[in-house]
Amino acid sequence: MNAKTKAAAAVTLGLAVAAFTGYGLWQAAQPAPEVFQGQMEAREADIAPKLSARIAEVLVKEGDQIAVGTPLLRLDSPEVAAKMAQATAAQAAAQAVASKAAHGARPQEIEMARLTWQRAQTAAELADTSFRRVEGLAREGLIAAQKRDEADANRKASRDQALAAKAQYDMARAGARPEDQAAAAAQARQVAGVVAEVQAAQAETELKSPVAGEVAKVLARVGELSPQGVAVVSVVDLSDQWVVLNVREDRLQRFAVGSEFDATLPALGEQTVRFKVYANSVLPDFATWRSTRAGQGFDVRTFEVRARPVTALPGARPGMSVLVKNT
Repeated sequence: MNAKTKAAAAVTLGLAVAAFTGYGLWQAAQPAPEVFQGQMEAREADIAPKLSARIAEVLVKEGDQIAVGTPLLRLDSPEVAAKMAQATAAQAAAQAVASKAAHGARPQEIEMARLTWQRAQTAAELADTSFRRVEGLAREGLIAAQKRDEADANRKASRDQALAAKAQYDMARAGARPEDQAAAAAQARQVAGVVAEVQAAQAETELKSPVAGEVAKVLARVGELSPQGVAVVSVVDLSDQWVVLNVREDRLQRFAVGSEFDATLPALGEQTVRFKVYANSVLPDFATWRSTRAGQGFDVRTFEVRARPVTALPGARPGMSVLVKNT
């Protein structure tokens, strides 16, 4: 290789080094791409008992996959058992009263009322016959008028007694009054409602999951007293997840409702995931913001952007970081 060729090669190499160095300096001078960081969230349900009772048994643990209606824990409530005994006894009594009103008097009572009426009727006929005899004697002057009046009074009393006995017999045959039957039936229904209420409380002693998903937290411990309305188990639905991003309003145009963007999840090996925005809303005034330095400055508000994966995202869990580059 002659001297001229060596000089040309050296010049070419020098130019290449200079160009590479210049490109590197230009790249270093460029601002780093803006990255939005959010996190995955999922629908979570905090399940609490409707009554206060002592925890007898915990049936699930963190990480269990459960379906709707899966028993979570059992509660021990002697108070509910006592109320159930009272309610069932009251129901039996009310039902017996309603049945008695519906069936009316017993056959033996009806027969007794009939015989009493017949006896009174016989006595009334005898009193009427006696009165006619006494009246005939009184017209002939054989007995005093006082005796006639006494016989007449006895006749009328016997007649009224027979009518009263007949009314008693008719009432025994007719049974209870419709109003009494309605009142007894209503009382039975009222007590049945009390029993149903206690049965509902008894069913709550076995707490069941109203949702399907994965058990995220179990706060209950055997032997503890579980207050009414305080969550004891949290269940997360991993099939319903979304990402939450906090975006300044001057960058919000890229995250309009219905738009899509690509993001990466470091926990899933930097794979690219497609998301679709379904909601965005402004954060309260105490959220992060900064003031612009333009002559006509304004306060830059921060918006919360929510987006769901376009396709199912296996392995994603609430709390995972999501990175979105603003290209």
